[in-house]
Amino acid sequence: MGFYPQPNLWQCGPFALKHALVMLGIPADENELAAIAGTRWWAGTDEFQLAKAARRFNCDLTLIRRYDPEVARRELVSYLGRGIPVLLCVQEWSHWVTAVKMEQGKFIILDSRKKSVLTIHTWRELKKEWIFHERDDRDKTAVQTILDFHPVVPRFRVPTKAKFSLARAKFLLKPSNRGFSRLWNEYLADLLNICRPRTPHRSNYISLGEFLRRHGAMIVDQVDLWHGWIERPQARRILLRLRFMADTYGLVLPSQDEKRGIAGITAILTLWAASEYGVLPVYRPAPRKRRR
Repeated sequence: MGFYPQPNLWQCGPFALKHALVMLGIPADENELAAIAGTRWWAGTDEFQLAKAARRFNCDLTLIRRYDPEVARRELVSYLGRGIPVLLCVQEWSHWVTAVKMEQGKFIILDSRKKSVLTIHTWRELKKEWIFHERDDRDKTAVQTILDFHPVVPRFRVPTKAKFSLARAKFLLKPSNRGFSRLWNEYLADLLNICRPRTPHRSNYISLGEFLRRHGAMIVDQVDLWHGWIERPQARRILLRLRFMADTYGLVLPSQDEKRGIAGITAILTLWAASEYGVLPVYRPAPRKRRR
């Protein structure tokens, strides 16, 4: 799971909803969402089916329709400013994408038809994609512009909402980070087992950046010793990605759990080393003697 292109033409709806949910800290699988929604290869997924799937994850997918592009833009920006992801049906209602942030006049869009998934649009570019042109059956020259958008509103207080920015989007767009993007959900799920959301009432904590400053070198040394050999720059890159994820979702480590954090991060890095370099036998029982 994570940010990777859709494998076919009809699954954009479940992918868009998956991207909205992960922005709210809810890891979800597009195939599960497609099954809940009833996605069909000949028809795709409409807003009613996506709303059904969203409800299964305790969220409401609502429909807002505007006819004035400037009014639609202001309302879209308002929702994004509150950290609420918004599904847009673009390209004359033929494709679903997810808007997650507006900053400096640029919109961060998750588009599963794109190889990178993460895209950055100006308002002019987004408006051109977003507007649906409805023609009057009686007067073919009369055209009305429609801009529909579908905020994904959680029914609960969201503790782990993603704080995307242009800088974070540009970081993920680097070719060297494409693998990281594809494993986004896995990184998030691992960190949620170790860290906690930062809250105004939580003061006795350390950021993952500070935690890695204190213990990162020791963790890499330990994994290198256990495994026998690892590429240490690659190992440090994994730790930096964990920090990036923690900063994006506002995850911190309670001070009393610092030792537990060392064990957890070390385990994650050890599993990475085992999958990357393989594991040599550490115990081999002696052959049994044959009875005469």
